[in-house]
Amino acid sequence: MFAWRRDVRRFREDPISDDIVEHLVATTSFAPSVGYSQPSRFVRVDDSERRARIIAEYERCNHEAAAEYAGEQQRRYAGMKLAGLREAPVHLAVFVDRETPRGSGLGRQTMPETLAYSTVLAIHTLWLMARAMGIGVGWVSILDPNVVTKILDVPASWSFVAYLCLGYPQEEHLDRELVRAAWESDDSEATRLHWR
Repeated sequence: MFAWRRDVRRFREDPISDDIVEHLVATTSFAPSVGYSQPSRFVRVDDSERRARIIAEYERCNHEAAAEYAGEQQRRYAGMKLAGLREAPVHLAVFVDRETPRGSGLGRQTMPETLAYSTVLAIHTLWLMARAMGIGVGWVSILDPNVVTKILDVPASWSFVAYLCLGYPQEEHLDRELVRAAWESDDSEATRLHWR
């Protein structure tokens, strides 16, 4: 399961039942959260107009990102599929509620960013459960958080963390897509234990 916890960008159009989506989100309550704050807020984006606006924002941001590269790297960037927004049957925007009263601030007085870290752990928990059920997840990070927040009209205390596409993968590979696209080399030593 861990070896194929991939960022999926190519989805089949088969639907995912509402019960399964609700189960995946409910599973995130088992993720650790600072002071048991459970600050994660999941927004399912089904409205076609909002989806279209998210896709347009992705395309705008992706165009700007492509301009940051030159030559061969720009060519490789242009050839990569970096999102499955049009194909994925389920879109989930994930936010952290910075003003959650749960946990009464325990553990975050000196490190308030632990609320966002807790939300990332919830995302990872959802991701692993989805994979165990044969569902792929893709994290779309080429978006402006302020624009997404405005499109989805969420409370001011919520900060955007992730936009996830969920669906059944078209294909499964043990190697990483960015390695196959020659964007990066596979480095099993990238995560190292350091001693002091």
